[in-house]
Parts: sequence; structure tokens; C-alpha cells
Amino acid sequence: MQTFILLTKLSPESLTKVKARPELGRMWLEQVKAKCPDVKFISHYALLGKYDFMDIYEAPDVETAAKVSLISLENGAFVAESLIAIPYKKFSELTKEI
Repeated sequence: MQTFILLTKLSPESLTKVKARPELGRMWLEQVKAKCPDVKFISHYALLGKYDFMDIYEAPDVETAAKVSLISLENGAFVAESLIAIPYKKFSELTKEI
């Protein structure tokens, strides 16, 4: 499994439904679990800044991570940016090969 970080920014229309956010978030999570059953969520954060939310999760491949991003866009995200994360220990090992 690979670790991914999903950064999302909500659309202006979604921001008008602040009180509905918890329910909309649950619906999003149910869709991800149904369409990407191999995804394992590690943590979820609300952010103050450029993005509104950050999810850290594990997925078997980049195609599955792309599906998670697409589900986010389908459910009111204006931007869904996916990043692959490499554990620092593994990164340190890679530097020895250079």
C-alpha cells in the first residue's frame, strides 16, 4: 500500500452549506468506501488556509488515489490535489543510492 495525501478546497456553493458539512462528509466517505474498498484512511483534518480539508490514506495504487480525488470533485470539491507520501525512513534510504 502507498500513502497519499488528498488536499481539497470546496466550491463556493459548498461553502454555503457549512452546517451540512458533517453529513456531506459522511456521504463522501461512504462513497469512497463503496467504490474504493481497499482504501484505508489514516486521518482527516479541517484546515485554515489555502485548502479546506486534508485526508491521509493508504491505497494500493495511483489509479485508486485518482478515484478518491474524482469522488471528491463529484461531491463539491472545487480542487482535489493528491500527493504521494514517502515515509521519511524510506526517503533517507533512497538518498544513500544517489
